Amino acid sequence: MSEFYSIGQLSKLAECKVPTIRWYEDKGLLPAPTRTEGNQRRYTKRHLTTLRFIRHARALGFDLPAIEKLQQLNGCCYGDHIEADRIAQEHLDDVRNKIAKLKAMEAELVAMIEGCDYEHSHKCRILDVLADHGLCGSDHQ
Repeated sequence: MSEFYSIGQLSKLAECKVPTIRWYEDKGLLPAPTRTEGNQRRYTKRHLTTLRFIRHARALGFDLPAIEKLQQLNGCCYGDHIEADRIAQEHLDDVRNKIAKLKAMEAELVAMIEGCDYEHSHKCRILDVLADHGLCGSDHQ
């Protein structure tokens, strides 16, 4: 007979809050658990593995539709790795795009701060640039 966990035990083992576990169940990402006669949820190792899969994918920034698709592919057919690779590559491209935008934002903030010479010219570069996007040195939108 397999080991069963209460929702509190599952929460601790997966390092996931109880409301989040219920939310994943409601969204269909985590299979519904069996219930005791007292209507308490009882989870198995499969639930724990699935929840850890979801949590790791979320930590890497995958959105819920991608996680759902990756779960469907997990342990399925041999050719499904191609689809999993496509999903991961698409996500990586998105992450790289966000990093490039963040680097542009960083460069603009540095330029604004370094260009501020209020003590001598009584002009604040930060406020000027924020008031006129045309003064920005990068496209960070």
